[in-house]
Amino acid sequence: MSSRAILLAFLLSALLLHGFAASATKGTADDADEDISFLLEGDDEDAARGFPSHDHALQGEDDHDDFDEDEQDQGDFSDLDEGSYEAPPAVDEKDVVVLTEGNFSEFIEKNRHVMVEFYAPWCGHCRALAPEYAAAATALKAEDVVLAKIDATEENELAQKYDVQGFPTVYFFVDGDHKPYPGQRAKDAIVTWIKKRIGPAVQNITTTEEAEKILASETKLVLGFFDSLVGADSLELAAASKLEDDVNFYQTVSPDVAALFHIDPKAKRPSLVLLKKEAEKLTYFDGQFTKSAIGDFIFANKLPLVTTFTRETAPLIFESQIKKQLLLFAQSKDSEKILSVFQEAAKLFKGKLIFVHVEMDNEDVGKPVSDYFGVTGDGPKLLAYSGNEDGRKYILDGEVTHENIKAFGEDYLEDKLKPFYKSDQIPETNDGDVKIVVGNNFDEIVLDESKDVLLEIYAPWCGHCQALEPTYNKLAKHLRGIESLVIAKMDGTTNEHPRAKSDGFPTLLFFPAGNKSFDPITVDTERTVVAFYKFLKKNASIPFKLQKPAAATKTEAVSEPKHEGQDKTDLKDEL
Repeated sequence: MSSRAILLAFLLSALLLHGFAASATKGTADDADEDISFLLEGDDEDAARGFPSHDHALQGEDDHDDFDEDEQDQGDFSDLDEGSYEAPPAVDEKDVVVLTEGNFSEFIEKNRHVMVEFYAPWCGHCRALAPEYAAAATALKAEDVVLAKIDATEENELAQKYDVQGFPTVYFFVDGDHKPYPGQRAKDAIVTWIKKRIGPAVQNITTTEEAEKILASETKLVLGFFDSLVGADSLELAAASKLEDDVNFYQTVSPDVAALFHIDPKAKRPSLVLLKKEAEKLTYFDGQFTKSAIGDFIFANKLPLVTTFTRETAPLIFESQIKKQLLLFAQSKDSEKILSVFQEAAKLFKGKLIFVHVEMDNEDVGKPVSDYFGVTGDGPKLLAYSGNEDGRKYILDGEVTHENIKAFGEDYLEDKLKPFYKSDQIPETNDGDVKIVVGNNFDEIVLDESKDVLLEIYAPWCGHCQALEPTYNKLAKHLRGIESLVIAKMDGTTNEHPRAKSDGFPTLLFFPAGNKSFDPITVDTERTVVAFYKFLKKNASIPFKLQKPAAATKTEAVSEPKHEGQDKTDLKDEL
């Protein structure tokens, strides 16, 4: 290469480097022009408050809630009032064995059938299970079965050995081998499930004395009336029984036994009836006598027509395979009058919808459930809820009549209803640095395409939200003069919107201007004014620049040292 070519290459390189340097210098200079040092004031205090790097779990501030998968189930509102939980009456657990690391292995070795519950003393679901578990232990005393419990917070090694991921975790041990208990957390369900594991799937009834004893003790059962206790019909019934963990199955060839179970002794065999101790006591099977047909029949008819919501019935509702629910909210004085209408309509939706009755004026359960769903007034009101699927809610706009319930239920199943979202009243004035967002003004404020919006979804009782508040207010105060930016907050316990998804409190979401049709950006940064500011600078659709407050500039000038020979007049002129 000639010397001229080398010189030309050198000059071009130098020019390019100069251009890059100038560009870099300009960018640095632009950044330097924006002095945000005054934002640092108090950031040490913010850091000292110990804001987590990720949003905290919805259920509370204790670390153990992250361990309890059941406690974090958003669709389960059985523990809504757990924040104001009062200790339940003492449970008689005389027949429940307490196991520890010291006696566990020997006990499992000596007993063929053992059900073991791993629990935590603070777990609300464990407290709800305790009386049911104790009653099941007593009911199974005559069987070759023992029910035991282990405090997993004390017996950490045992909990780790058996991969306990949440509370309560229940295992059933047979000759030392264990499998999870998948059934409902109720005494009858536990007893039925265990009996099926230790004995025949279908039990024979040969005398009326046996029949009377069973009818007196059980709340839900199936009886098959056959020509023979062995053969194809009995095998189909046994196969169907494997599909259900919370229903006991029996069979008989005795006309007298059949009569006690309300089957016509002269009826064509095989015959089958489902008995329940509730409003709809008897349901007769009229399909083809096959495993699948019998299973479908029992699945559609085993639940009560209407389940009144209590702490005891909550697991039956939420652990059902049917997730879609119709909830009737009514005052106790109106319940008797409206329930008959509700029950009659429930017959039309067996196996498709769970019908739930909530007494709004029941302070222990009904009121917290009503508050959770945003149901106010005296009622009665009808609400459809999609359970654990997506949490959407729908309200019947009209009187609660049989025809309206029928039409509402059908439209719900066909996905023709418009979702209902909770909302506080829109504030009369909203002039603060932090704008107040409620369900009914969400679109107006947050989805305004001309604004970049930072939204905090909080809960009044959340400690992390309370700790964040002064930092959030300070950020909003500094940014109040920027017209394109909105700093807002919404109480997530009393307001909802389909665009405001919150897995915990506080949740911080950023909605860039001009991009409101897309999902918001989750703010995952340090909880300091400067960190928030830098996040906004980086992600805002509309560029902005924060000017140092005049008061801050004046303070700096006053605090500068006086130069030698400079008098007070000179200092005044300089300011």
